[in-house]
Amino acid sequence: MGSPKKPKKKYKKPLQIWQSDLIEEQKELIKEYGLKNKKEIWKAEGFLKTVRNQAKVLTAAKSEQATKEKKQLVDKLIKLGLIPPSSQLDTVLSLDIKSILDRRLQTVVFKKGLAKSIRQARQFIAHGHVALKEEKINVPSYLVPLDLENKITFNPASIMSNDQHPERAKEASKREDKDKKERSDETDIFAGDKTTAIPVTKAPEVNPQTPPTETKEVKKVDEATPTENKTRENEDKSAGKAD
Repeated sequence: MGSPKKPKKKYKKPLQIWQSDLIEEQKELIKEYGLKNKKEIWKAEGFLKTVRNQAKVLTAAKSEQATKEKKQLVDKLIKLGLIPPSSQLDTVLSLDIKSILDRRLQTVVFKKGLAKSIRQARQFIAHGHVALKEEKINVPSYLVPLDLENKITFNPASIMSNDQHPERAKEASKREDKDKKERSDETDIFAGDKTTAIPVTKAPEVNPQTPPTETKEVKKVDEATPTENKTRENEDKSAGKAD
């Protein structure tokens, strides 16, 4: 059994650690879920491996006790939100590492908008700012059941419970309200069969029988210059004297 002071290790290292593909995959998981180190990935893989092995054994078993254990395993995974309701035991074999990491308390706190980043969510949990059913919880790797997901709030004894605290993620709530408003506007536009008619301005009709109006050319009269007017006056005066 072992000593209760020394709990059993919950993870097992992979046999081949130094693989480039495995290292890159683990780096992406650590960055996406804000994990502290690779041990948290190994713990999730250990839990996933235990569940899969149990499902394989129970699938082959046909006893009454096996049927009872099948129901208990499926109910447990449904309660944790790992598989959808009314699922069968075969659904357990389709689980992957991301299915486990999505149900961690750190991930749920970030998705609920209680933190601005996945790293900040871990900081809030580790410092005792997060509460589950108004009780402080400081374990980021805790798998949150579905019925307790809506009961995750800030610890009432913490300074983060104040809405005016500068580290509260108010931008996330504003973004959610904006998205909801945009969705409601889209539903209002596409609701119903009535469409708004757009007025169209018609061009004036032209009768092909009436000939087009002819434009009269106006001849411009060249105006005489002042010097020409003067010479004409002199010519008129000389003609009058001759008469």
